[in-house]
Amino acid sequence: MVMPPIKDSKTLAAAGAEMEDGRRPTIVSAPAAASPEFSDRPRRRTFTAQDKLRILAEADRAAGVPGGIGAIVRREGLYSSALTDWRRQRAAGAFEALSPARRGPKTAEPNPLAAELALSRRDNLRLKQRLERAEAIIEIQKKVAVLLGLPASSDGES
Repeated sequence: MVMPPIKDSKTLAAAGAEMEDGRRPTIVSAPAAASPEFSDRPRRRTFTAQDKLRILAEADRAAGVPGGIGAIVRREGLYSSALTDWRRQRAAGAFEALSPARRGPKTAEPNPLAAELALSRRDNLRLKQRLERAEAIIEIQKKVAVLLGLPASSDGES
């Protein structure tokens, strides 16, 4: 005859919990931080145009098989009304318009005079720099003429 083990306070303390009504209490600790997998507010699923077209193509192929569309709807987690809406959108050509587009403000069309304006500004800057060099050379020539004692030119400038 095998005797059942006697549970005293020492063995219960070693087990880590006291028994209440013959059962050990189950303790589940709360997570330390919120899991990124679960948000407080559920988000609605969105399907890209490619996903919608893929699912519609599968549904079209499965239309002849009994229960084929139902299996696709269950697998994708959809309602049959979503397939109906997507078929209407496909017939209206809405999925072609849903091709990936750049987000943000639209870029302005280039002004036809912008290239000419940029060219004029570059020429103006180049000519200003050339004028500054020419004026510096003339000033140096005047100072050299004064140092050498040459007569000033008679073109009216001083």
